[in-house]
Amino acid sequence: MAQTEFSVSIEIIAAPERVWSVMSDVVQWPDWTPSVTSVERLDSGPLRVGSRARIKQPKLMPAVWEVVALEEGKSFMWVTKSPGVQVSGFHSVEPNGSSRRATLSIEFSGMLGPLVAWITRNLNERYLNFEANGLKQRCEE
Repeated sequence: MAQTEFSVSIEIIAAPERVWSVMSDVVQWPDWTPSVTSVERLDSGPLRVGSRARIKQPKLMPAVWEVVALEEGKSFMWVTKSPGVQVSGFHSVEPNGSSRRATLSIEFSGMLGPLVAWITRNLNERYLNFEANGLKQRCEE
């Protein structure tokens, strides 16, 4: 069975509010990770369930992501769908002693999910690492 979930966690020495602020301000992601070329919010205001954004990433088709779950200050999950595939992205921050642990993960589902996950596995791992390291650097500035 092909791997369909990819995840990375990183320790960040910053206030939890800082980590959440950077993580949830999705429009600014292109400023701190090379895995995202542009983000266009399709609504306004703070990130919330139902918020949507069009994301462009190198080597991937543009995708519209919709927030399906959000716990203010702690985590959000969003999904994007295309024929035969759903990709769920999960972003969380939690206390870990004097630091914070940020976890970023994606999961592929649907009839073609395992195939797409297998085809993009190296890219998924590389992009999650770019995002985790960029988040850490931005939050610790």
